[in-house]
Amino acid sequence: MCQKPGAKIAAQTICSIAVSKAACKSRRADYLFDRCVKSCVQKSPQEREPKASSGSFAAMSKRKPNPASPDLRDPSNFLNRELSQLEFQRRVLAQAHDQSIPLLERLKFLCISSSNLDEFFEVRVASIHHQLVGSTTRTWLDAQTPSEVLAKIRKQATELIKDQYRCFSQELVPALAKEGVRISMRDQWNAKLKRWLLPYFKEQLLPVLSPLGLDPAHPFPRILNKTLTFLVDLKGKDAFGREGELALVRAPRSLPRVIRLPHEVASAPFEFLLLSSILQNYIHELFPGMEVEGAYAFRVTRNAELEVDEDDNENLARALQNELYERGFNRAIRLEISEGCPRAFTRFLTEQFELTDAEVYRCHGPVNLHRLMAVYDMVDRPDLKFTPYTPRLHPVVAQGANLFDAIGKADVLLHHPFESFAPVVELIKQAASDPEVLAIKQTLYRTGKNSPFVHALIDAARAGKDVTVLIELRARFDEEANIGLANRLQEAGVQVVYGVVGFKTHAKMLLVVRREHAKLKRYVHLATGNYHPGTALAYTDFGLLTANVEICEDVHLIFQQLSGLGPVIKLRRLLQAPFTLHTGLIERIDREAEHARSGRSARICAKMNALSESGVIQALYRASQAGVKINLIVRGSCALKPGVPGLSELITVRSIVGRFLEHSRVFYFENDGHSETLISSADWMDRNLLRRIEVATPILDLDLARRVFNESLENYAVDNQQAWQLNADGSYTKVMPSDGEMPFSAQSMLMARLGA
Repeated sequence: MCQKPGAKIAAQTICSIAVSKAACKSRRADYLFDRCVKSCVQKSPQEREPKASSGSFAAMSKRKPNPASPDLRDPSNFLNRELSQLEFQRRVLAQAHDQSIPLLERLKFLCISSSNLDEFFEVRVASIHHQLVGSTTRTWLDAQTPSEVLAKIRKQATELIKDQYRCFSQELVPALAKEGVRISMRDQWNAKLKRWLLPYFKEQLLPVLSPLGLDPAHPFPRILNKTLTFLVDLKGKDAFGREGELALVRAPRSLPRVIRLPHEVASAPFEFLLLSSILQNYIHELFPGMEVEGAYAFRVTRNAELEVDEDDNENLARALQNELYERGFNRAIRLEISEGCPRAFTRFLTEQFELTDAEVYRCHGPVNLHRLMAVYDMVDRPDLKFTPYTPRLHPVVAQGANLFDAIGKADVLLHHPFESFAPVVELIKQAASDPEVLAIKQTLYRTGKNSPFVHALIDAARAGKDVTVLIELRARFDEEANIGLANRLQEAGVQVVYGVVGFKTHAKMLLVVRREHAKLKRYVHLATGNYHPGTALAYTDFGLLTANVEICEDVHLIFQQLSGLGPVIKLRRLLQAPFTLHTGLIERIDREAEHARSGRSARICAKMNALSESGVIQALYRASQAGVKINLIVRGSCALKPGVPGLSELITVRSIVGRFLEHSRVFYFENDGHSETLISSADWMDRNLLRRIEVATPILDLDLARRVFNESLENYAVDNQQAWQLNADGSYTKVMPSDGEMPFSAQSMLMARLGA
């Protein structure tokens, strides 16, 4: 196993393979890939030291840690989780600016950054506001108060939003127009377009609209979360002699937000109008006989958390259903409004929503950029999108093998989306139809519409098998879908359980019990991602199919614990939150520190979505001080400060943002040559380690463990195209190839090596 990755020659060798997809599919390419990773071991320490710009795992100071021991709990040793999350949104938006990325993909990244920011306000900012109005006020690890954090969020979010609109109007719109994809604003409409558009408005839009005049008989209404609405300034009198002042026009969600013009009207092969522009242009048609002085688009963002007291509700599903409707009208958190709205009207809206000026964000373009995702979907221009990618189908499925026979002989590792999710779907289908299968147990967090897992589970139950499904009703923004799913499964005879009160079930587990030779045998699938074929095409995740007796017994015991009542169970192989995962991680980190202090080989590498749990961070600081090299890949928020002398100088943190969403969680501990590699459903956050049901499973097959390490840790260590290095002040620096170093993308390598 490579002890010193990141050497320039290694990156160049890997890159040379990635150039040709066909070559990477050959045995020769696989041999070269493995050899280039091993080659680092054979070099002298001087040759193994990478250039600073590579940001690889080995690119760390050789200085010994400062013997002084600072207080690891000192607030100055931590970054703020919320501000770190905003930094992640900057990295997503940077993809929209990147001219090396296909143009429509850049537009997609812009839309993703807008959607992500919505959720940030709905969840994170809403949580901070809740603290302010609550009876207790807590601080973050960095000791900032909610008011201080909100002020900094305001500053960073304002800058981010301005950058989003600059990217849209100054970069993407002109570039798309040059490619025949035109997003036309009102000042660009010609006479021919207007002649077509007025009848379209009257026939297709006007009948659906319901203006609301504001007066004592019609007070300001409740406005649903994130609904596009216009505040209209009126003059004159209506048919009843009422003096017009203000009115509201809501854009119904049944209307498309982006409209493609027919060819006979369009001035480009693909020309689009925004619903907001059409409404603003013809809004006077809704108020005949009155004068429209102005119309200003706005959108309010509300708290998206569901406040259900689980202890006081006998039926969690019914309680959640009651809360779902009210969610759309929870406390307002943010007001987005068009740039030209006069201050008097802005003040009127803030009063209605009980907001302050600090919670108002001016939009220098169409309100809600996320809706532009429709343009991506409607434009058939493959040259402006990523080249289609087909994941490799694992041989056990490609050959039509009986999966139980294949898994019984050897563990099967799947790396999505580079490898197909089909084996997991095939396993549940075979389990449903196999007469020797007696029982199926599965956790479902997010499944997507028309899920093959749901169909198979229903078929299995109707075939007389014992089927138990643990559905997490509180999966954020999927609550309604999961309630419907639970009802559907129960109607088919599936035993549905909702987990444990107070603890979300986030573990990804599938257990099949089969009769073989008059004995019962278990088969298990454990994963870092959801049972969702759609996200399996877009998120990087690992899945393990195994018949290992100890792992299967552990999964069986966890299912028993979750569906029934019983004491804490002792597991043989798996680590389980909230019981052993947190302590198990700290024990392993401390073990590496002891190895380093004793002069033995020690190293920690881990990949996750977020890192903010104080106990784990302090353990990592202790390990760094003991001389352990720690290399972390953290996609999103990170509260750990890397590279601080005497504290964390042997720790590096990088983030990868690319074509696929990095979602896998992998933990590697060198353990003096007896390495341990685990995959997990859990990030290193308080909620995952202390307040959720999560599992981490070791990869026991040495070849598969080495593959997980190489593909998810070593491979990403030499990425110089999609990697960002975290600095001690919380900012990120884009990793660039150093002089003479070839460009290398970890995701591209995996696509080339593992693709069909």
